[in-house]
Amino acid sequence: QVDRYLYHMRLSDDVLLDVMSRFQAEMVKGLGRDTNPTATVKMLPSFVRSLPDGSEKGDFLAVDLGGSQFRAHQVKVFDDGKQSSQLESKFYPTPKEVIQGNGAELFDYVAECLSDFMETKDLKHKKLPLGFTFSFPCKQTRLEEGVLLNWTKHFKVRGVQDTDVVNSLRKALQKHKDIDVDVLALVNDTVGTMMTCGYDDPRCEVGLIIGTGTNACYMEELRHIDLVEGDEGRMCINTEWGAFGDDGALDDLRTEFDRELDLGSLNPGKQLFEKMISSLYLGELVRLIILKMTKEGLLFNGKASPALLTKGKIEMEHVSAMEKYKEGLSNTKEILTELNLFPSEEDCIAVQHVCTIVSFRSANLCAAALAAILTRLRENKKLLRMRTTVGIDGGLYKTHPQYAKRLHKVVRRLVPNCDVRFLLSVSGSGKGAAMVTAVAYRLAAQRKQIDAALSPFLLSMETLREVKHKMRTELEYGLKRETQSSATVKMLPTYVCGTPDGTEKGKFLALDLGGTNFRVLLVKIRSGRRRSVQMYNKIFAIPLEIMQGTGEELFDHIVQCIADFLEYMGIKGARLPLGFTFSFPCRQASIDK
Repeated sequence: QVDRYLYHMRLSDDVLLDVMSRFQAEMVKGLGRDTNPTATVKMLPSFVRSLPDGSEKGDFLAVDLGGSQFRAHQVKVFDDGKQSSQLESKFYPTPKEVIQGNGAELFDYVAECLSDFMETKDLKHKKLPLGFTFSFPCKQTRLEEGVLLNWTKHFKVRGVQDTDVVNSLRKALQKHKDIDVDVLALVNDTVGTMMTCGYDDPRCEVGLIIGTGTNACYMEELRHIDLVEGDEGRMCINTEWGAFGDDGALDDLRTEFDRELDLGSLNPGKQLFEKMISSLYLGELVRLIILKMTKEGLLFNGKASPALLTKGKIEMEHVSAMEKYKEGLSNTKEILTELNLFPSEEDCIAVQHVCTIVSFRSANLCAAALAAILTRLRENKKLLRMRTTVGIDGGLYKTHPQYAKRLHKVVRRLVPNCDVRFLLSVSGSGKGAAMVTAVAYRLAAQRKQIDAALSPFLLSMETLREVKHKMRTELEYGLKRETQSSATVKMLPTYVCGTPDGTEKGKFLALDLGGTNFRVLLVKIRSGRRRSVQMYNKIFAIPLEIMQGTGEELFDHIVQCIADFLEYMGIKGARLPLGFTFSFPCRQASIDK
């Protein structure tokens, strides 16, 4: 009965392959300069171009804003050849008045929490680099800069959209005179997850979040990213896939319950893909389905309680508890009873089945989009079969009893030519932000060394003006009879006194000596209305023994080459004027001497 009722939530492999195809098209749209403005999947460049290589070391801070809690981290990275690190964290609540207040209050709160964390860890006396994990879509033009495009999930802070969030954090930190922090990197949580897992597994080139929200990143070829200059190497792209379908591309898959949930959300019409997948919404979807089934007399003898009528009364933790393998049914009865419902065993089985269908659809949709990314990676590498690692974080993936297994199974079915390892990010995306900062710190140190080595080649405008003046002086020395003999710039007269005026015509031979080969040319010039130049040439090698032999041998060889060319052109015995290109300094007495 539930299967029939939720028929449209059960997605076949054919439907998932179609979703894959739609998502691939959206990725291409997001990467294109001309198509990006209208793309729903924004494919934002992260300016993270390098994964950890094991040579990173030092103390780093990270703050992580975007989930159900705010986190501050200290990460110690050891250069011991084992790529080892140590993470210490502290969790802080994210009060509703802060995450739905104004921007100044939000960043003051972040700075206050970081100050408290540094006090706790006795770090206030140190100058430390910091990575900022910010789990919202930002347009980045540099690693340490990002303009917020829009809030998602349960955040709705005034006065932050269209501003640089790193600058806002720096201003808040400046109010704390007792801490010295340098914000080196702004990192999306997906990128942080990929970097965390990439430190443990160099094959990791995809980061995936399935928690309060959902999103993914991956390493894209720079030549395919129109929004960034350059063609060499790769850059991590933050897909912002939660907005997939905001243009109606998934309307055929959305149910009446998805539409009702969206209308009651903080951001109607936005993040529609995320609303079908993430833990912030799945509990509410289950409640809306159960409520309608109850109203239609399919559950609880048609009697709904005030709790069941209340938005947010069923959360993801309840869905996970109801789907547990052994105690799921007893958990279901307990949860429904707490909602002042009086469930029969059949009611409990039906509600448990609703939970399974809703969470299974979430895993299916997530698998389809991930399969599209894996296919793009494989095609970029021009491989028939690919091995790669996906780094994953997020409460839904970690705590739901069946989710991970379902996701893995569907992904492997959709992309059988990809051998995928799923690596759980134990230390979260905060460590990843610290790793991005560590890489940025390493690259900055390398850059400093390179700049120091190359500094003699950097010429100031003052130096260039001096060179210009010296050159001008040498030019004048070379032109004067009394100073020409001692001049370094010889200014040799060529006796060429004019340029072609278009009246020239006839056949001419030309010789070209000066490179590794010798060329003989026949040039036919036509004047008048049908003015044209036709050239025929032949290249002759000059053996090393002639190049470094006597002058007589060289010119005998040149004459032999001319004779061969005239015979080759069928004009042996013709009398033609000849010009000689000779790419060595000569003191000329006239045009032909």
